[in-house]
Amino acid sequence: MDIKQLQNQPRVNTNSVTRSSGKAEQDTETSSVANNDDSVVVSAQAQQLQGMQSKIASMPDVDMKKVAEIKQAISEGRYKVDPEKLANNIAQFESNMVDLDQDS
Repeated sequence: MDIKQLQNQPRVNTNSVTRSSGKAEQDTETSSVANNDDSVVVSAQAQQLQGMQSKIASMPDVDMKKVAEIKQAISEGRYKVDPEKLANNIAQFESNMVDLDQDS
């Protein structure tokens, strides 16, 4: 559509207030709106992403004190990794991500 064609078009939204006289005085507002065929479609992926974002936002924040303690333990060589526990935690994390994906 050429924008130049829109220059001489009348405005679409008009508001007027009418008062009736008598004991029951009422305000009536009328609006005239053009019916456009414009629409917005949100894809399934966008809906899924929005659902995941809201779930992530509801998760607890990072415990910065715990992070600092672990960093210090790593730098001092005191932090020992339990490979079996790490593997279980990774598997649990992956399972949680799949659950989040299916709930959306």
